[in-house]
Amino acid sequence: MSNSNNDFVGVLEADLNGQDLRIGIVQARFNEDHCVALTNACITELLALGVSQADIKLVTVPGALEIPFALQKLAETGEFDGLVALGAVIRGETYHFELVSNESAAGITRISIDSGLPIANGVLTCDTDEQAQVRVEVKGADCAKAVVEMANLALALTPDIDIEYNASKE
Repeated sequence: MSNSNNDFVGVLEADLNGQDLRIGIVQARFNEDHCVALTNACITELLALGVSQADIKLVTVPGALEIPFALQKLAETGEFDGLVALGAVIRGETYHFELVSNESAAGITRISIDSGLPIANGVLTCDTDEQAQVRVEVKGADCAKAVVEMANLALALTPDIDIEYNASKE
């Protein structure tokens, strides 16, 4: 006999099947080498998870601060099951690093909550280019897995709406 609480409750297991999911990616161009590597790793993993190439849309923006705006516009279309934010913010000698890191993350979270659309946050915040380079492939693939899992969870938790139409109103 198992002692797991999972024996007594309904559990929605992680679903990494990307078939029929529509995924939007917003990639910053600042620190472009890192961002392109993140995007390549993300798209490679999305395809491996079964997302069709035709169902992946990539939008690029100047930098991390512009990512939330593009995410919001994509979310408003109603065409996507999930979104991915990809960028790289490398620490410099000024407070700008904290500002960009914090505001980008806050904007991404706000868009996800406000739209009800899962967004995988793959904006790296690193001290050095070397740290970013080490993380790009893993983080890009992790974002693909996260967005597929969360899109499937969102779909599983969305109630089916059955509308009955009564033609006779007697």
